[in-house]
Amino acid sequence: MARTDPSAGGRPGSPSSGAFHTTVDLDVLFAQAPVGLAVYDSALRALRVNAALERLCRIEADQVLGKPIGEFFPTRDVARLTELLRTVLETGRHVVTTVPLTVTGGEPDQVCSLSTFRLCDSSGRTMGVATAISGLGERPTPGSRERLALLEAATTRIGSTLEVVRTAEELCEVAVPRLADFVAVDLLEGVDRGEEPLPGPVERATLLRRAAILSRTAHAPEATQPVGALMTFHPSTPYAQCLASGQPLLIPVLDQDASWLAQDPIRAAKILGAGIHSLMTVPLRARETTLGLAHFYRRQLPQPFEPDDLALVHDLVARAAVCIDNARRYTREHQDALTLRHSLLLRGAVPARSSLETAHRYLPARTHAGVGGDWFDILPLSGARFGLIVGDVTGRGIESVACAGRLRTAMRTLASMDFAPDEALAHVDARVRQAADGDLFADQEATSLGSTCLYAIYDPVTGRCSAASAGHVPPIIVRPRRTAGLLPLSVGPPLGLGGLPFETTETILPDGSLLALYTNGLLRGLQHDPDNLMHLLHALTEPGRPLDDLCQAAVEAALDEKPPTDDAILLLARTRSLDADRVATWDLPAEPEVVARTRAWASRQLTVWGLAEEAPLAELVISELVTNAIRYGRSPIQLRLIREYALICEVSDASHTSPHLRQATSDDEGGRGLFMVAQLADAWGTRYTPTGKTIWAELTITPSPAGL
Repeated sequence: MARTDPSAGGRPGSPSSGAFHTTVDLDVLFAQAPVGLAVYDSALRALRVNAALERLCRIEADQVLGKPIGEFFPTRDVARLTELLRTVLETGRHVVTTVPLTVTGGEPDQVCSLSTFRLCDSSGRTMGVATAISGLGERPTPGSRERLALLEAATTRIGSTLEVVRTAEELCEVAVPRLADFVAVDLLEGVDRGEEPLPGPVERATLLRRAAILSRTAHAPEATQPVGALMTFHPSTPYAQCLASGQPLLIPVLDQDASWLAQDPIRAAKILGAGIHSLMTVPLRARETTLGLAHFYRRQLPQPFEPDDLALVHDLVARAAVCIDNARRYTREHQDALTLRHSLLLRGAVPARSSLETAHRYLPARTHAGVGGDWFDILPLSGARFGLIVGDVTGRGIESVACAGRLRTAMRTLASMDFAPDEALAHVDARVRQAADGDLFADQEATSLGSTCLYAIYDPVTGRCSAASAGHVPPIIVRPRRTAGLLPLSVGPPLGLGGLPFETTETILPDGSLLALYTNGLLRGLQHDPDNLMHLLHALTEPGRPLDDLCQAAVEAALDEKPPTDDAILLLARTRSLDADRVATWDLPAEPEVVARTRAWASRQLTVWGLAEEAPLAELVISELVTNAIRYGRSPIQLRLIREYALICEVSDASHTSPHLRQATSDDEGGRGLFMVAQLADAWGTRYTPTGKTIWAELTITPSPAGL
């Protein structure tokens, strides 16, 4: 409204004043309007309500101001109303609908008409939305009571799951038999798989898939297509017109001579043969996007569909469309999360080596809360060792899975640098704390806070297993001819929480021992059910059983054939110590003359192993490593050769000085040793120990027939 011109004269509020001041007009409007009025800001919080709305909804204005509609509006259809307000706010489209009011706490008292429109200032800037609501009868008639019951059923039954097809089925179940004899729901192809429909008008020849049907008659004789069938509608049919225009269609009396029936004779014969005499088709639209069509037919109910029926069905379908779109979005995110998780799990295959046998199981939780962030990894390390990692990220959904991927990448990087378990966890913990404190990547890694991780390293040469935990459940160890038990591990705090430092626990695992790493979902979530743990321990104490069978049996025993309430992982590893004749060790004095002797010793050992052809290359690498240790390291110095998947050459000394690879110039007297090793070896690196460091190199081997 325009403001009052002072020159016009007249008292505000007087009939002769010609125009009211805006504030006075609004006060008068809110005071005298016979319908309930409410104004909401751009955040959909109530700014003002009038007395008529207070009486109609039995609310008090001072108790609802600043609150969203869901906290005070007396209806069970809050989700649809909230989405309606948001849609009007975003699109500016005026919407009129009906809503059941329940002010006495029992059945709906009445159906009201709700008109919603957007409010803008003089410059066109969106300020909020307003609603006008009026009752359609204080004492519902039998017909209106039926409509109220139907809307109430839709509110409580449609959208009970986040499954697209199931939501379509629920729409059918609400409408049959109280409103229609037969209902069919057709969705645009791909919607059931979570795909995003294109915005804007839908072409008449668009491909649809039948998602759900329901008839009051067995075997649904009215159905022209079975569930799952792909179809298109002839452009001249009301179905295609409804799809293209986005407007609902009502045909109260089906004319057997209608021209559109002739354009689709197969469907026409089915419909007419079933005795259908009245039909409605309503587009499934949510967030300005068409998802499909819902068809309602009558054949046994004698009354034809009326405009009131169409208004009622429009509300039912509107609610179902929002629920279907929510389920579609969840399905898309769930599929993305599963794809990402699948890419993580695929990398869990252990390389083919003789020192370790592994098996694993991943069981997703039966929940609609999203995919969990449980993860694991099996890493080959230097010196024929293996790293076993299991982690559990807090939260669910694609963010948690992405976080699991980041933690997995970080642990892989630290493991490749040969950090001890406690040191690797300390580095990851520091990174998570930095993210939580608000660095550049805080939004990406916020879900890492409080996650747990267990890192274990097995050395088949010494039989030693080293493990450290960041808030994770301890592993299970089963030694030969012994019962299963938990490793007495010092469990540190979860990642990012700080506090006590992490500690590495070491134990000796004889040949044939079993090591089990798992997530708490196997013990029924955070409660760590003692019975589940006892079942798991008992199932693992079965010597000689194939490892894959043992893994499956252990999972079934722990869960007692019940679906897990949280994602669960079980990773089993059976140790296989390297035979003594596959390892050769020499203690070396810090004398340059020893280099020649090491070449001779290595050559003889390689001949024994049937690797005489690799001897020249191995001698060169060993010479450079030993020379480097004598020149820059400290005693004691040790050379060790391991014959496994490759020939592993290791030279250890008591210095912690890190060697550096560099490009030597033409006039440099040294600096070429590590460069040569890097060029000749398949892999090389340095790992540190409490007493010094070890420089290692791996060479591919091809055993001769005379070799081992």
